[in-house]
Amino acid sequence: MSGNSYLPALSKQVSELVLAGSLSHAEQAFSDAVEEHGDLAVVEVLANLAPQVTALHLSGFDGGKTSLATLLVPPKAWADSLAFIAATWSDDMIEDDPERVAESLFSHVHGIVFSTDDQERRADLLFEASASDHGATIFAILFSMAPKEILEVAEEIISKGPYMTGQTSSDSDLVPLAIELAKASEDGWDRSLFELFPDFRHSADLADAEFSDDPDEEPKFMQRSTRELLYRLRKQVPSSRSSVPKRGARKSIGTDIFS
Repeated sequence: MSGNSYLPALSKQVSELVLAGSLSHAEQAFSDAVEEHGDLAVVEVLANLAPQVTALHLSGFDGGKTSLATLLVPPKAWADSLAFIAATWSDDMIEDDPERVAESLFSHVHGIVFSTDDQERRADLLFEASASDHGATIFAILFSMAPKEILEVAEEIISKGPYMTGQTSSDSDLVPLAIELAKASEDGWDRSLFELFPDFRHSADLADAEFSDDPDEEPKFMQRSTRELLYRLRKQVPSSRSSVPKRGARKSIGTDIFS
């Protein structure tokens, strides 16, 4: 890009605005940059912002509120920013209302992933987001809100592969996200399942697992709770001195389910 000397200045301006809590002004700066220099200018700034700043900025546009940053954030930059999202939660929030914290996290992830109809971008976002330990924990947190449905999806993926319908016993918003994740990254899908159900080491084992409809009955196998997973994610927030955690060394342990 020619004449990109304005990019460092724009990055500095946006960072300062976000850290000061002026998200609407940061968005305006992006909007002005798009008008003057095109989308690529904003993509480049978002690619180079500190991930803590990106996390703060994007978390202000959850759910129905779209933003240029939501639409243009590069998949890798978003994935790195997710490592810091738990830093905004207090112990009290996790302790008192873990479901509410998980729902706000779902709103954030769903808002980014489904902000576009571009299948390739959606797959890239999910692939990058689930490629790290903190990413796997984030998807496990979301799936912990509907574990029975997630097991049903796992079973259908194993039995039907690309011919799956995604129909489960309840109409959970998590199911479309789970299916998109499984299509985008088998490794990311597996890692998230094993984070939620640590007793399992291969997704085929999950197909035989059964959930009781009685909420008071003890589960037959270990499942991490939403609260426990939220605390796990908190422990994975990098310190400001360290770099963002790299992709875990664990290899994929399945076969290509959608080939």
